Amino acid sequence: MTSLWLDRPDLPTYPEVPAGRSYDVVVVGGGLTGLTTALLLTRAGASVAVLEARRLGAVATGSTTGKVTLLQGSKLARIARRHSAATLRTYVEANAEGQQWLLRYCDEHDVPYQRRPDLVVAQSEEGRDAVGNVHDAAHEAHLPVEWVEDPGLPFPTFGTARLPDQAQLDTTDVVLALARDLERHGGEIFEGSRMTGLHQGSPNRVAVGELEVEADRVVLATGTPVLDRGGFFARLAPSRTHAIALDVPGPLPQVMAITGDAPFRSLRTAPTADGERLVVAGAGHPTGRAVSTRELVEGLTRWATDVFPGAVTTHVWAAQDYRGHDELPSVGPLLPRSDRVLVATGYDKWGLAMGVAAALAMSSAILESQMIWTHPLRTWRPGGLVGLDRVVTLNAGVASRLAQDKLSPRVHSSDVVPPEGQGRVERDAGRDVAVSTVDGVTRRLSATCTHLGGVVSWNDAERSWDCPLHGSRFAPDGQVLEGPATCALRAAGRGQGAP
Repeated sequence: MTSLWLDRPDLPTYPEVPAGRSYDVVVVGGGLTGLTTALLLTRAGASVAVLEARRLGAVATGSTTGKVTLLQGSKLARIARRHSAATLRTYVEANAEGQQWLLRYCDEHDVPYQRRPDLVVAQSEEGRDAVGNVHDAAHEAHLPVEWVEDPGLPFPTFGTARLPDQAQLDTTDVVLALARDLERHGGEIFEGSRMTGLHQGSPNRVAVGELEVEADRVVLATGTPVLDRGGFFARLAPSRTHAIALDVPGPLPQVMAITGDAPFRSLRTAPTADGERLVVAGAGHPTGRAVSTRELVEGLTRWATDVFPGAVTTHVWAAQDYRGHDELPSVGPLLPRSDRVLVATGYDKWGLAMGVAAALAMSSAILESQMIWTHPLRTWRPGGLVGLDRVVTLNAGVASRLAQDKLSPRVHSSDVVPPEGQGRVERDAGRDVAVSTVDGVTRRLSATCTHLGGVVSWNDAERSWDCPLHGSRFAPDGQVLEGPATCALRAAGRGQGAP
């Protein structure tokens, strides 16, 4: 499943990191946050390396819908329910600074983008109150939001919050521009270089498989931190959202829009060499917990083709992101009282403006300056008990799922292999074994996630093994697709279970 943004022939490749290298800063993660942080630091004269486990932009950045907006669906209303007006305005101020930096960068480097109004739309009378809450929160945050009864969309609506002059772009255009600029300033980029551990000290030693790279500072820009220190996995809820691109006959609405009530749908247009396409996203679900992701994608496609008759799907993909326990992102030190390892996480699907804001904050911290708005968003911020109820709920759900997985009845090992594109968890010699058939190859792996021992489940849309506890994902051959796991699922021979 390749996103519209990543389906292009001009993607460069970079070598794996060699052993014995030393830098002022190692940035782990080659998405928007990581590349922007690295560029800001190289501009300031630091020696910087970016370590990307797969390809630049391959995970969240390359799979987003590409909206650079301050309205952000129901996000502002959810923050307003839990926090003060001052904290809400701080969150918007941070995003505004990130948005302005990003669009200014695009102007300076000829990266195309389109200005669009952003809409949050009610699909029912019941949803009108939810969208009203979005409008009120945006107004409280001093955004020039408007209430519109009829936004002119091709499906029934019951009121709309509208924020003018937001932006949409192709995220890969941004990634390529940042990578070129980073190299011009002396930064280095390495792909296929997954961090597997970190020995903190002076200097820090970053493990990449069997080799090590030294750095005075380390920045973790990996969606969710790939180190368990700090317990961030217990404060984040992973979820996946599916997206499709479609060729649509006739004109398309020249807006960005997202529904404020279920079923949640996101819309935007995308200019391509073959004409303008429609991008529709939705069908979100907690990672690893959907009965059939394929059916979710089919439902999303049916909705799009019903609303836009004659639409033909060209691309299908999915993205993963993490919601913080108190609805706010976390940017700053991985551990309290130590700024040698920094982290940014919890963007909750709105990581373009916030991801750049996080890069501005982390680079400023490393360069020993400070941004005023960072304090309420810091990793170890005052008032950390806000959202404690959600932490308890999140971890109770994780514990419940872990117990359920351990007690759940399994199909016993069978000579009947799963059909093409399917997978299942079997019980073999007292162990859980993940069996799948993809491209004619049947594989048997340990079904135990290498992060904290969750039992993975089969994702039949993306053909992957997904962990329902903390969102780690694995390819059919067991290789890590997304963290926090850093080690592959192990092979499991018949009658042996997982070694």
